[in-house]
Amino acid sequence: MIHDIVAPTVGESISEVRISSWNYSNGDYVNEGETLAEIESDKATVEIVAEQSGALKIIAADGAMVPVGEKIATLDDSAAKPAGSGKSAAASSSNTPSPQKAGTPTSMPLSPSASSMPPSPSAAKMLKENNVNSNDVSGSGKRGQVIKGDVLDHLKKPKTIGRAEDAQIKAKDPVGVRRVAMSLLRLKIAERLKQAQNTAAMLTTFNEVDLTNVMALRTEFKDKFKSKYGVGLGFMSFFTRAAALALKEFEAVNASIEGNEILYHDFVHMGVAVGTDRGLVVPVLRNVDKMSFLEIEKGILEMALKARDGKLGIADMSGGTFTISNGGVYGSMLSTPILNPPQSAILGMHNIMSRPVNVEGKVEIRPMMYLAVSYDHRIIDGKEAVSFLIAIKNRLENPEELGLDFKKDL
Repeated sequence: MIHDIVAPTVGESISEVRISSWNYSNGDYVNEGETLAEIESDKATVEIVAEQSGALKIIAADGAMVPVGEKIATLDDSAAKPAGSGKSAAASSSNTPSPQKAGTPTSMPLSPSASSMPPSPSAAKMLKENNVNSNDVSGSGKRGQVIKGDVLDHLKKPKTIGRAEDAQIKAKDPVGVRRVAMSLLRLKIAERLKQAQNTAAMLTTFNEVDLTNVMALRTEFKDKFKSKYGVGLGFMSFFTRAAALALKEFEAVNASIEGNEILYHDFVHMGVAVGTDRGLVVPVLRNVDKMSFLEIEKGILEMALKARDGKLGIADMSGGTFTISNGGVYGSMLSTPILNPPQSAILGMHNIMSRPVNVEGKVEIRPMMYLAVSYDHRIIDGKEAVSFLIAIKNRLENPEELGLDFKKDL
């Protein structure tokens, strides 16, 4: 029996998706439960999993844009499973040629010494984007699978011009220039950031915070916290809690504009910006104002892992009322973060630097961080924005005001 595989629904407002990469080639035998392909929308990347075992016939090739619900492949469950391998030579039973372009990594036959495992999804995507044959990359994954790190190592090696594909690229562009189509996610990021600049009356205010007391608390409790709960006690939970409490005090900072009306929220859905190899994503922690430190840490870890693995869904990134962006993890000293529409404010964290500061008339070396709040001046006044940032600063410098619920259990 032939089973249709269709482009999945990934969100109410999304009518079209892109085939990011197939993990198998035309005619391969796949087992039920195996990941067939990655589908990319302008908000998330999702996997298509085989619901039956059978021989795969690909209809929509890598990179194709297809409407939601359109048939992109079929599985023939009457095909015999080849002995000793999940991949089939069953292509011989199908006269349909692969719809992939010649030379793309997933369409190339494996050499006898190569792994029988297809490259991981992230590796396959990188191979395709860089026009690299998977046979040219040594796999270090399970059963010799090529993983993302293997591709990165391969790309660092000097490249020799001379293949037909290289000659074609050289004919179109100067040597050393590569053309890679922007992902739908990257296009959406660009659209939303430009929308924020064009629509909002955006300003940024700055302050600095002394993290001496927060660092002392982490030093005292982080090992006990990790041992008891299995997650770390990081800086993000302190900043998230401080921002949530300050947002309850300054409700306009947690509001948004819709037409000629202001929408105030009696809850805090905190977006936490996460950088991935696909681009910046902002998963949302819902009702973070009611969360304990442990719940915040677990929520941040869960979202970070889903972002890293490309598992974030539309629901994970919808409905945020405020965002935190931590450029400090990359070494940023100071920045002016851009609003995440339709939100009206965003908090930027930065690198912690030991600097001399005046403490009650004496110069001391303290761990200092610059904070930035960008805000929409249409609904947030300068006084309110500055007061909001100072409220965060004061709670971080006096962390007992954060309600350190974890202390009583450690």
